[in-house]
Amino acid sequence: MRELARTEAKRSETRLTGCGWSVTNLIMRNTHSESVARFSVSLPASLARELDRMAREKGYHNRSLAVADMIRAHLVEHRQQKSDAEIAGSITLIYDHHRHHLQNLLTDLQHDHRGVIISSLHAHLDHDNCLEVLAVRGKAGQIKKLADEMIAAKGVKHGKLTITGTGKDLPA
Repeated sequence: MRELARTEAKRSETRLTGCGWSVTNLIMRNTHSESVARFSVSLPASLARELDRMAREKGYHNRSLAVADMIRAHLVEHRQQKSDAEIAGSITLIYDHHRHHLQNLLTDLQHDHRGVIISSLHAHLDHDNCLEVLAVRGKAGQIKKLADEMIAAKGVKHGKLTITGTGKDLPA
């Protein structure tokens, strides 16, 4: 009850059309923490059960934490579509280190883009294959261009760009 006494509530209702969701927003202002927005989402029962199962398997204490992480993941994905957005991530490559000139090309690309590469890891997986992981941070367009160049290099067997936000623009 004390918590409720310290909380002022503001209610706004929004209906999202076209997607079958009904959302009611309740914004709670707590004097000890950031504002919390509460909303209800209508889901098919089977989808709600799958959400609960996933939340338990991943160790979430409640649905809200799981949904908040999913929203953050989609925000990161949405923002990285903008070429001028600042992102962080990794470029992972598996390549044949016997391939003529490949190591020199990859090293040259790294030196040419030292402004966005903040760290690198090189590991020998076996006699023929190497793993290279580059930690990157910078404009999405630059990072994607670098990743595309490295992944397309002849002799690279597999490559992947994994993107996340820098944390600056994501709420906790």
